Amino acid sequence: MATTSRTTIIAVTNHKGGVGKTSTCINLATAFARRGLTVLVCDLDGQANASLVIGKLHPSKVQVTIREVLLSGTPEVLTEAIHTDTNLEGVHLIYGSIRLLKIENDLRARVRPAEVLADKIKYLNDIYDIILIDCPPALNLLTHNALAASDYYLIPQPTGDQFGLYGMEDLIGTVSDIKAANPKLKLLGVLMMQHDNRKLVCKTMADTLRSKYSPVFEQTISHSTGVQQANMLKTSVIDLDRNNKVAKEYSKLSKEIISMIGLNDLNQISNEDDEDEEEAHSS
Repeated sequence: MATTSRTTIIAVTNHKGGVGKTSTCINLATAFARRGLTVLVCDLDGQANASLVIGKLHPSKVQVTIREVLLSGTPEVLTEAIHTDTNLEGVHLIYGSIRLLKIENDLRARVRPAEVLADKIKYLNDIYDIILIDCPPALNLLTHNALAASDYYLIPQPTGDQFGLYGMEDLIGTVSDIKAANPKLKLLGVLMMQHDNRKLVCKTMADTLRSKYSPVFEQTISHSTGVQQANMLKTSVIDLDRNNKVAKEYSKLSKEIISMIGLNDLNQISNEDDEDEEEAHSS
């Protein structure tokens, strides 16, 4: 079940690939850390793309990953799995692994197969302000574990893809089932990705999302090649270029989320992007 401590666990999930889950985890983690919060990213995706960017080691070289955490019977493995020296300052990481793709049968042998991660991650109560879980692009047992362990789930949804709405209905249905194990699980918000309000399809999709789901984040994320450039350089777009439009959008999104979940924005120096934005509007 989700923790009741000050640690907030957020599953970033959508069972479609290419919607921006990993980029959102990477850049939100950076933005939260810049605001003075302690942050852990747990990579639950067998592709381990978040680990490839955040981690200084290749996932194949890491002996203790989230797979070992899930299969181990001792909490000490969790401590061994956490890497504090990463490519993102202030962001810790539990690596993903391609071996996660073959873990489902092992999990199904457990008494409560969807609650294995929740039983492990509870030992991190009060150690981190925020834990972000990068989920696989599937409504499989790993995603179920992420949802059962989380306080909130966040859905990145490109507004240029009207077919994505069908997938969201499946996800909402899965959440309803998971709430039997984790009744505190709530939708933190739908995040409109690759959004361009000048395009009719994006405007129409935005209106549809706001009418069907609540909450939908006020902040949207634009398309930018800077995100791909940052990933190639193993960093966040925020660290690569703080003046990048998407970098500023993720910074503002982190502030919106902090306000929603009742955390304190500890590092006022990190609010320079917000101040720049306010100055631009007032000039």
